Amino acid sequence: MTAEAPARRTPDPASAPAADAGKERRQADRIEAWSIAWMLLAMMMWGCFAFLMLSDYGPQSGDRALCRGPLVRPVSESSLCRDELRQWPALLGVLALAAVVTVVAAATTVYAKVLSRLAHHEPPGARPRD
Repeated sequence: MTAEAPARRTPDPASAPAADAGKERRQADRIEAWSIAWMLLAMMMWGCFAFLMLSDYGPQSGDRALCRGPLVRPVSESSLCRDELRQWPALLGVLALAAVVTVVAAATTVYAKVLSRLAHHEPPGARPRD
């Protein structure tokens, strides 16, 4: 070995678990942020579905809209109440998207909790703290 060549350091075996634990915690935090984002998206999708099902729409007739929401009253046969988003195929599509996003949010939340628990778990053979 010459004096000009940089000396290579071998990794300290005691610091390796600490570095892995920090990496696992960062990954758990990142997945937890994604789970929060999925949860917010799921709530927005369910809110959109509830709005489409319950709110009145169409031209004004007196003090309220002419057409009632599909959940409140059956769809009117009037040509003024023909809104594509208020028809059942579109409503079922919004419902399906809301359900899929909810399942992804739940799965991501569970995965984030498991990663968090694993990051804080002591390795086998570690001495208990006093």
